[in-house]
Amino acid sequence: MCRSCATTAAPTETPVDAEGLNHGLSRRGLLAGLGLGVLTMSLSAGTSTATAATAAAKNGAWANPALGRFPAGGHYGAPRGSASHAGQDVSNSTGTAVYAAAAGTVVRRSWGGGLPGRTGNALVISHGNGQYTYYGHLNAYRVALNARVSAGQRIADMGATGNVTGPHLHFETHSGRLGATVNPVSFLAARGVDLSGGWSRIDPGASGATVVVIQHLMNQRGHGLAADGQYGSVSVEAVKRFQRSKGLAADGQVGPATWPALVYTLRQGASGSHVRALQTALNKRSARLAVDGGFGSVTTSAVRAYQSVNRLVVDGEAGPVTWRALTG
Repeated sequence: MCRSCATTAAPTETPVDAEGLNHGLSRRGLLAGLGLGVLTMSLSAGTSTATAATAAAKNGAWANPALGRFPAGGHYGAPRGSASHAGQDVSNSTGTAVYAAAAGTVVRRSWGGGLPGRTGNALVISHGNGQYTYYGHLNAYRVALNARVSAGQRIADMGATGNVTGPHLHFETHSGRLGATVNPVSFLAARGVDLSGGWSRIDPGASGATVVVIQHLMNQRGHGLAADGQYGSVSVEAVKRFQRSKGLAADGQVGPATWPALVYTLRQGASGSHVRALQTALNKRSARLAVDGGFGSVTTSAVRAYQSVNRLVVDGEAGPVTWRALTG
């Protein structure tokens, strides 16, 4: 856990939408909307539901930066003397992989990331629209200053540099400007990512590698989708039919109820579109595989390497635990 990593000002708790624009919605209101899906909010162009705003945000652009546990006292806003903890700690062993939470540019690569109250090796990524993420107490850097990175790309190794009690990632989200922190857990949850390590939530309208994963998994079931990374009406209707066939809510969201039914347990020797899905998911996490649908020795090595650097059981088999981590 961090001994410092604090902000002297009170933490900012006002959530923002996917474009980083503050619509004046309270944190309590946002959480209620996430739970009930019926909260309404007023926009300059009129009134729309928070369900629509939330759906637009869960667009596959964000990814879980690290696997581990939340240590006691490592939460956002926890007291640090006269200040407050500026992020969320995720504990695991030194060398655990750290990934970019979204695409962007590395704008800080230094001790403390150049921010007051922080210690240890750190990276700051700018995602545009006034949004930044901070990764602290790193053991090693895997990207250069000014590098362009993609969501899910490995950028560093977890460590215990600086003022800490043990190895962990100190993860911050900043919105509006660098220095204006918001709760990383709720920030990512609003974007479909469970920082504690649960399944992701992908809504209609999403795009990117995780959508390609979904399309390949659907194609293994005979749907014949174009694996184009666009979660449009054709793919959404296919997912809804699949959900109905499994007795699930046919809402088109691929989340904690749908993912476990959608993925396959795969091992060396398998072949097909479900293996293409696995290879695509591994490539999002920097594996650099040929997406050929064949689960051979190279893919087995990539699965084992991913499991090892994320402190999962290293068996080379892609089961639900490995899939959940890969798609989170």
